[in-house]
Amino acid sequence: MLDLIVRNATLPDGRRGIDVGVQAGRIAAIEPQLQASASQIIDAQGLLLTPPFVDPHFHMDATLSVGLPRRNRSGTLLEGIALWGELKPSLTQDAIVERALAYCDWAVAQGLLAIRSHVDICDPRLLAVDALLEVRKKVAPYLDLQLVAFPQDGVYRSPGALDLLKEALRRGVDVVGGIPHFERTMEGGRASVRTLCEIAAEQGLLVDMHCDETDDPLSRHVETLAAETVRLGLQGRVVGSHLTSMHSMDNYYVSKLIPLMAEADLGVIANPFANMVLMGRHDTYPKRRGMTRVPELMAAGLTVALGQDSTMDPWYGLGSGDMLDVAHMAVHVAQMTGLDAMAACFAGVTENAARLMHLEGYGLAPGNRADMVLLDASDPVDAIRRRSTRLEVIRGGKVIASAPKQRSSLALPGRPAEVSFSWPPSSK
Repeated sequence: MLDLIVRNATLPDGRRGIDVGVQAGRIAAIEPQLQASASQIIDAQGLLLTPPFVDPHFHMDATLSVGLPRRNRSGTLLEGIALWGELKPSLTQDAIVERALAYCDWAVAQGLLAIRSHVDICDPRLLAVDALLEVRKKVAPYLDLQLVAFPQDGVYRSPGALDLLKEALRRGVDVVGGIPHFERTMEGGRASVRTLCEIAAEQGLLVDMHCDETDDPLSRHVETLAAETVRLGLQGRVVGSHLTSMHSMDNYYVSKLIPLMAEADLGVIANPFANMVLMGRHDTYPKRRGMTRVPELMAAGLTVALGQDSTMDPWYGLGSGDMLDVAHMAVHVAQMTGLDAMAACFAGVTENAARLMHLEGYGLAPGNRADMVLLDASDPVDAIRRRSTRLEVIRGGKVIASAPKQRSSLALPGRPAEVSFSWPPSSK
């Protein structure tokens, strides 16, 4: 007797008619027509069963703070940073916790069960650090929250930031962050990369740096990040987030850079929403899209994931925590509309993101944690197209969120009574 069986599911790799059996919070079996009984049966009706969505790049300390202390009228990155600087002195721990927990509710409803959040440490109170450590503990039963010590104002540019970053790590923050392109000089940026990677190597921690989030093709800190990764033996443990300057670099330089990144086994996280609206602001026309070279990086064998980055905060006033929205935007921005390319964007918000976060027990395989999402979709491409409803969200073998299928009623002569937005039309 199993605890749960999800019957007749389609998996992201294309297998159909698959049953998934769960026992004691773990996947016990994955096979067609599983010969077992269970205390709970979910009939997937041939729909898509996927591992949960993963957001590898977010800012939970700022989420849902849009309008505080005022709106970002220009919509630019620099005004967003200035707004956050104005807001920080008035932040309270309780308010950060309240907004973060509300966002986690949204995330769970969307099948998003793992988030890596950068947390600003350039505040002597370390208020946001303590708030998100509290949130991490509260949401642990239903969501994996990984925290990055992020020196928003520059680890050298902001007085005392290096000591604050070390203290944040001492308190239990998981990952070393950085923002080299925001230091005063290029050399200051390179020095920050070296110092922060050395801290991570000494403490056995992962690294995730905001790197070259600019239109400047001469902002090349990812080169230093890759070189330091190799020097310190951190291969596979370091991520460069954004890397938008690569969109503007000349092809010859990139032809040398990508092999260095591959040698370092450097992870890459693109953030389509932020990259699209914050980059290219000084352009007239033609106007650059700003996002890094996702197809080329994937083709070189690098693990590339996609992040939400912001939701209703000083930098981005939209968003809802829907990682299918993120994949949908990436498909268009990166011109990845081929069949395999669209599937790769789905992997960017599931398995690739989980790999960069080093999540243990992730994925639909026997022995892994029974975290799954049943989508009202026939396959990953259909899920991206429709941003499909999350019918059942399962954590450790237990349903923690559910929603009805999306259907619209019609009153048209000679036409069906309802439409499901699937094609061919679903009869279920």
